[in-house]
Amino acid sequence: MTDMTENRGGESETPAVRRSPLAKRSGGDPGSRGRTTIADGVVEKIAGLAARDVDGVHAMGSGISRTFGAVRDRVPGGAKSVSRGVKAEVGEVQAALDLEIVVEYGVSIADVARDVRENVITAVERMTGLEVVEVNIAVSDVKLPDEEEEEPERRIQ
Repeated sequence: MTDMTENRGGESETPAVRRSPLAKRSGGDPGSRGRTTIADGVVEKIAGLAARDVDGVHAMGSGISRTFGAVRDRVPGGAKSVSRGVKAEVGEVQAALDLEIVVEYGVSIADVARDVRENVITAVERMTGLEVVEVNIAVSDVKLPDEEEEEPERRIQ
C-alpha cells in the first residue's frame, strides 16, 4: 500500500511525485550541473603512461631529465615521474601535447611516432573527454643495444 498525502488542493499525491520549488527551477540533468576542470598534470600523466605502452619507446624525456629523474627515483619517498617528457596545454574542451621520447634502435621512428600519437589521443580523450588537437613528438635519442642505462654512479660510503 502506498502512503498517500493530501496537498492544498485536496488531491492525493505520493511522496515521490512531490517536488520542491528548487527542483522545478534548476532543471536539467544533474550530471551537467557544475563545471569540471582537468589539470595539465593529469593529462600529462595519462599521456606519459599511454606513450610508454607503445613498443619501440625506450624512455621519455631528454637525457638530462632522465638523469635527474633517476636520482629522484632513488630518494626515499620519491615517486617515479610518469609525466617526464610530456608537456600538456589544457583548455576547457581541448588539449595539445608535446612529447619527448627515446626509441629503441632498429624500430621505424615514423611507425613508433604514429603509434604513440594514436595511443595517447585514445587514452586522453577516453579518460578526460577533451579533444586532443595535436600531439607533437620529438625523438631525442636512440637506445642502442649495447648502451648501458643512464644512471648516476652510486657513491660508496
